[in-house]
Amino acid sequence: MLSAVYPGSFDPITNGHLDIIKRSAKCFDKLYVAVFDNPSKTPLFSVQERLEMISEECKDLDNVEVVGASGLLVDFARKNGISVLVKGLRAVSDFDYEFKMALMNKKLDPEIETVFMMTSLDYLYLSSSLVKEVAAYGGCVKDLVPPSVEGRLLRKLKEVSAQKEAKQ
Repeated sequence: MLSAVYPGSFDPITNGHLDIIKRSAKCFDKLYVAVFDNPSKTPLFSVQERLEMISEECKDLDNVEVVGASGLLVDFARKNGISVLVKGLRAVSDFDYEFKMALMNKKLDPEIETVFMMTSLDYLYLSSSLVKEVAAYGGCVKDLVPPSVEGRLLRKLKEVSAQKEAKQ
């Protein structure tokens, strides 16, 4: 059985992420979508909220398991018998970063391979950060995230805004 992991912070999950998940699920017997807590980022959603959103969107994909993770990706892969890391690429800038990460992961565990999957043209420009920024300024994110995620995103941004106002 060939297992893979698609790691990310998914804050929030976008249609671009879902595109990579669905396409990857066709290539592997088992696909883990691993929500990592990235210490260099300040997430809008908790890990639990992100797990819920992704699980809802992946509920019809029988070979996809959504899990929370921390630490090194190769350690997670080893613990779960995973031999392939899936990384989505949008642009040359993604490739530069992901190529370095792939080389480091290969150094950490030569038995684990990294597979790069190009994003669909529809999502070439899309990132979670951009979605949050557009939504925060009242822009439409309807075609960028699933409807349930859009609702949660708008509610969360209102909560954060209200908390900031209450502190002032």
